[in-house]
Amino acid sequence: MAKLIYTTIASLDGYVADADGKFGWAEPDEEVFRFVNELERPIGIYLFGRRMYEVMVYWETAHTAAGLPPVEREFAAIWRAASKIVYSRTLTQASSGRTTIEREFDPASVRRLKAEARQDITVGGPHLGAEALRAGLVDEYHLLIAPVIVGAGIAALPSDLRIGLDLLDERRFAGGMVHLHYRITPSSEP
Repeated sequence: MAKLIYTTIASLDGYVADADGKFGWAEPDEEVFRFVNELERPIGIYLFGRRMYEVMVYWETAHTAAGLPPVEREFAAIWRAASKIVYSRTLTQASSGRTTIEREFDPASVRRLKAEARQDITVGGPHLGAEALRAGLVDEYHLLIAPVIVGAGIAALPSDLRIGLDLLDERRFAGGMVHLHYRITPSSEP
């Protein structure tokens, strides 16, 4: 059975984008990008909401850009190799290969997908991540904390949910970013 992993980069105060919708402050440096590539390499399927997909679809053609750093070229190859499921009521067609559009996020379908998948699955974006967390589908959480406080914006985690966590790993990076890897323990009292 595959694990469903929620991975996000957030500010120290827990936002994936600031009040203006900007997230440039979360851009990983080369060291963090190499680490992210290792996290993403075993992923077989990405689950995205429309907005996160529209941000990430850049990686479909990024490898054609002149001067793209090798670590980013590697990420583009990893991204293109994985299947993608986009949950959207408005998208009519995908802008990337290996991509399916679903109209509704269906927890039962994701449970079946987890049971049948041979590789792990990630859920991207705070809104879809919150739905997956609420449905009890998430097995692990990778949080990359950027060394910035933005004050307001789009929260990385839902504010109306309490879930126990077991810390599996942590890592500090030279640029100040920190990675925390948790296993979700929803049946335990946090």
